[in-house]
Amino acid sequence: MVRVLGVDPGLTRCGVGVVEGAPGRPLRMAGVGVVRTPADAEIGQRLLQVERGLEAWLDEHRPDLVAVERVFAQHNVRTVMGTAQASAVAMLCATRRGIPVTLHTPSEVKAAVTGSGRADKAQVTAMVQRLLRLDAPPKPADAADALALAICHIWRGGATNRLEAAVQAARTTPRAASAASLKTRTTPVRGSVR
Repeated sequence: MVRVLGVDPGLTRCGVGVVEGAPGRPLRMAGVGVVRTPADAEIGQRLLQVERGLEAWLDEHRPDLVAVERVFAQHNVRTVMGTAQASAVAMLCATRRGIPVTLHTPSEVKAAVTGSGRADKAQVTAMVQRLLRLDAPPKPADAADALALAICHIWRGGATNRLEAAVQAARTTPRAASAASLKTRTTPVRGSVR
């Protein structure tokens, strides 16, 4: 059983959601909400408010992992900059505590939760509600997206970690075997005395 804090980064609304579970087991929502900052505040103050909000969530829920949405290029540079800055704050807060951070793209999250990487927000929200057995859809959409990130990591993160471990083992095993065989192999030298 793992507890994951999902973070849908944003400066005005930073979605946060905590999910507990394991692949093949029922999931449970432990908390969901939004860290808000006023749009007219200075950028440094807004980032500080995002940090304080995320720190409070980390204190309260003590997650094993943090899953953050990977920032992707958008047409609105101002929006993507704010998203990237909030994302960096989330990664910094988790890393400072020694909590592993994983980034997932929006299409990875959609595919994990709905089965389609092209699902719309309404489909993602409906599946999050269903998977977590909630009475009502989580609102706003940022909160639902944060829960979807946590679900995605629980379902895909374990498999990804096992795959990375297998690749690493495959990389080190042949080298170790090759080095051992070089040490044990003896080649007769001509003219040597027996």
